[in-house]
Amino acid sequence: MGRSRPLAGRVAVVTGAGGGLGRALCGAFAERGAAVGLLDLPGPPLDQVEAELRGRGAAVEARPCDVTDEAACGRAMEAIAGRLGGIDVLVNNAGITQRSSFSDTDTGVYRRVMDVNFFGSLHCTRGALPHLIERQGQIGVISSVAGLAPLLGRTGYAASKYALRGFFGSLQAELRDRGVGVTMVYPAFIDTGLEHRALGGDGEVTDHPQSRVGQVMTADQAATAIVDAIGRRRRHLVLGRVGHVSRMLSAHWPGLYERIMARTLRAELDR
Repeated sequence: MGRSRPLAGRVAVVTGAGGGLGRALCGAFAERGAAVGLLDLPGPPLDQVEAELRGRGAAVEARPCDVTDEAACGRAMEAIAGRLGGIDVLVNNAGITQRSSFSDTDTGVYRRVMDVNFFGSLHCTRGALPHLIERQGQIGVISSVAGLAPLLGRTGYAASKYALRGFFGSLQAELRDRGVGVTMVYPAFIDTGLEHRALGGDGEVTDHPQSRVGQVMTADQAATAIVDAIGRRRRHLVLGRVGHVSRMLSAHWPGLYERIMARTLRAELDR
């Protein structure tokens, strides 16, 4: 989608800025000379990232915002654009996860996951879109290997990530002639702390430990690769060997992939 562009002097907005990957993404943009807009729920994590970046001399605008509130997302984008001079990059990073079998999961859990992961990204994209079109910007979307291949015990999470893939793939086609690109990111396992806040079937945080396969990337490693891919306006970025293998197996040998994946993750659902 066009040629790569330097990030110095541009404005990048990151949702979920107070989380592990969000904090690392904000730092990576600031290191490249971008001004950074921070969106997250109000609280110490957002305040700490803002203070950290200001201490490093970065231009920053932090806005407490619940991404499930469409009007609030619109107001936040307008405020950031007004203070920092526009929006060149939007990274839809805010998200929650879920680990529980479908038969044990309340329908409300699915709505909650979709509200944050899918509709939160939609709301923020709608709010930032006029600015992105004006500046022929780039949208980054943090999906997951669960957006490429099925994962046992994550029906809600996978549904939200597959929805992102369909939505932003179609949006890319609509925006192609207007100069706006989309970078879809499919990480495998990143050490961000999100796995410790996974929702169980009752909507409460589950105490079932997450299974991990292969090498776990640090948040800083992932953020560096993601920001580089956005700067180069890449369409897709799969992070980690497990992500690449899962994508290939699921596409070409789905039965084999399902057996391996189910055997690896089955223990997460044991009670």
